[in-house]
Amino acid sequence: MSYYLIKLITTALVVVVVSEIAKKSTFIAAVIISIPLTSLLAFIWLYVDTKDYQKVIDLSYGTILLSIPSFAFLIILPILLKFKYDFLFSIIISIAGTAFIYLIFTFLLKKIGIFI
Repeated sequence: MSYYLIKLITTALVVVVVSEIAKKSTFIAAVIISIPLTSLLAFIWLYVDTKDYQKVIDLSYGTILLSIPSFAFLIILPILLKFKYDFLFSIIISIAGTAFIYLIFTFLLKKIGIFI
């Protein structure tokens, strides 16, 4: 139980620290966010839990592939906000648009035999 608590606190701490840094400097926060901290933590936790290099390799490759459609969120959100749409509306549409693009992307990957 304490191991899961350590994982939870460590992971949450990264998010909180970045959000607090963003209040002072969005550039520095963006630099930190652009580093794949979530992926790094996931790789570490997966390896610690399983000691299986292949699982880490598979997760890494999957992360690379699925990073491509995730850019949709980072494109849609600022466009909507720039056009003065409500923040919550912009977030919801960005999530929905990104989910749709994920569906299309994974469908195409399956068609060409790259993704399960």
